[in-house]
Amino acid sequence: MSQGTDRRQIRQRSTRWAAKAADALAAAKLTPNQISVGSVLFAAVGAAALIASAHTDNDAARAALLSAAALCIPLRLLLNMLDGMLAVEKGLSSPVGDIYNELPDRIADVLLIGSAGLATAGLVTAGKVDLGLLLGFSAAILAVLTAYIRSLGAALGTGNFFDGPLAKPHRMWLLMAGCLAAIAEPWLPWTPGWVLLGTLGLIAAGSLVTCLRRLRRISAVLRSRSGRGRP
Repeated sequence: MSQGTDRRQIRQRSTRWAAKAADALAAAKLTPNQISVGSVLFAAVGAAALIASAHTDNDAARAALLSAAALCIPLRLLLNMLDGMLAVEKGLSSPVGDIYNELPDRIADVLLIGSAGLATAGLVTAGKVDLGLLLGFSAAILAVLTAYIRSLGAALGTGNFFDGPLAKPHRMWLLMAGCLAAIAEPWLPWTPGWVLLGTLGLIAAGSLVTCLRRLRRISAVLRSRSGRGRP
């Protein structure tokens, strides 16, 4: 976990249960970096469940796989919060903490969002273009880009801008909601997969707006430093 970057404001970080969870992890001699890697493992399990859900004709099995994917998403976010608590509140930060803070997060984003695209493969095609794959990997790229722009702002000295509308927690909660809503698709008048496809469209659009908003804020700070307004 980072020792040199700003942290996202998370309400749950100040709760008693979060403090007890951090205490338990520290007592188990786990490091923030190990917990960061653990978040990727949850993301990988969720990704596998998402992909598998598209390859079963059994409604109960599909519901179980989508539920597992949905559960892995908040668990990934929980570890993302707890690694920071151990690093900062418990004083366990490391010289390479910033790398473990950022890289596992980006891998987890790509695993979960990209796998949702794979789960909708073949649903809608236009020529040789598969809309599910296109939306899945576009949404994953844009999710990574939101973090890159935030980090770029920090590198330029403007600070970390965590604003949305679809920062990491928001896009993950949206994907979780999409997984849970998709469970009902066998009883709805459309082919299963449309809920995840729509969810990916929302994630892609929201991430694009987030990128543009963060770029605008960074640019405004840089221009104000130079004493110039808009060109």
